[in-house]
Amino acid sequence: MKAGASLGLLLGWLLLVATVSSAEHPSSPLTELTLVAEQAVDGMPSGNLSGLAWCGGALWALSDRDDDRLYRLSSVQGVWQARAEVFVAPPVPASGLSWGQRVRNDVSGLLRGGDLDFEGLSCDAAGNRYLVSEAQVAVLQITPQGPASWLNLPPSLLRQARASGMLWQFNGLFEGVAIDPAGQRLWLAAERQNRGLLALYQESSRWGCQGSCVLLSEAGELAAPASIGGEMQPNDFADLAFFNEKLFTLERLAHQICRRNPQDGSVERCWSFAAEALTEARRYDQPYGLAEALWIDADGAWLGLDNGASSSSGGQARGDGEARPIVWRFAAPAGGWDAAS
Repeated sequence: MKAGASLGLLLGWLLLVATVSSAEHPSSPLTELTLVAEQAVDGMPSGNLSGLAWCGGALWALSDRDDDRLYRLSSVQGVWQARAEVFVAPPVPASGLSWGQRVRNDVSGLLRGGDLDFEGLSCDAAGNRYLVSEAQVAVLQITPQGPASWLNLPPSLLRQARASGMLWQFNGLFEGVAIDPAGQRLWLAAERQNRGLLALYQESSRWGCQGSCVLLSEAGELAAPASIGGEMQPNDFADLAFFNEKLFTLERLAHQICRRNPQDGSVERCWSFAAEALTEARRYDQPYGLAEALWIDADGAWLGLDNGASSSSGGQARGDGEARPIVWRFAAPAGGWDAAS
C-alpha cells in the first residue's frame, strides 16, 4: 500500500475514534442529579454493600461478604436498619472458568469471606430475587417463599463473553444483574477489562441467547475525577438496572448513570452524581468511585456505596468521619428517565 493511502487510512481511523469517544464521553457537562436523602446502614455485620433492589414493598440490600443472607432495610430516625433474611444456596453448577481462575477466586473467598461474592441484586414483579455471583459467574434465584436455585445458563455465555474480551480479569467478572418485570429477560454486566453487557431470554426451564449473548464489549480507560486524583483507569460497570424498557448502567469511575438501549447496549443519555458524591464531606481517600449498587424507579435512583465498612468494626471513613455503608436517594431528572438528550 502506498504511503499516502496509509496516511489517509490512519487519519480516517483517528477521526472515527475521536468521534466515538466524543459521543460516549461528551465534553459538555452532564446534567447533575439532585440528592434528596442520605442514610447510613446499621445491622450489616459484614458491610460491603454491593446490591440494592426494591422488592415486595421494601428496599433490600446485598453484601458481597455474605453467601447466605439478604437484608431488608427499614428507615429508623434517618438510618437504615438492616434485618437479615437467611437462605441456603445449593451447590454451584460448573462455571466453565479455568482452573487458575477458580483457584484464585477460592483463595480470595477464604481470605476475605464470601465464597460466592454476590455483586448484584434484582427483582421481578412476582417477587423473585436474582443475585449474581462474580466468583462463580452464575445467577441465584430466590423465590418469595424462600427456596433458592441457580439459573440454568447456557454454556455458550462464558465462551462468547471471553471471545469478546470480557471475563478474563480477576475480580473483574460479573458485577451487575437486571431482570424484566415478567422474569423473562435477563441482563448481566461485566465489570472491566473489558466491561460489557450480555442478554439472555428464558426458554422453558433454561435460559438462552437470541443470536449472540453479547450486546456490548468495551476496552479503554478514563480519567478519574480530579478531586480523587485524576488517574487513568479502566472503564467499568458497577451495577445494572432495568426500568420502563430501558437498561441503566452505574458507571462508578465516571460517577454517572447511563440509560441504554436493551437491544444493543448503546448509550442514549447519561446523568452525573459527581457533584454530590465528591463533596469534601462525602469523599473517600480512594482514587476511584465507591458506588456499587443501583435501583431505578419512576421517582428516582437508589445508590449504595461499598466502602468496606461493617457495623461492628467500621470501614474506611469518608471526609466527615462516617464509616458505615451509605445509601443515597437521588430524584429522577427533570422530565423523567425517558427525557430526550
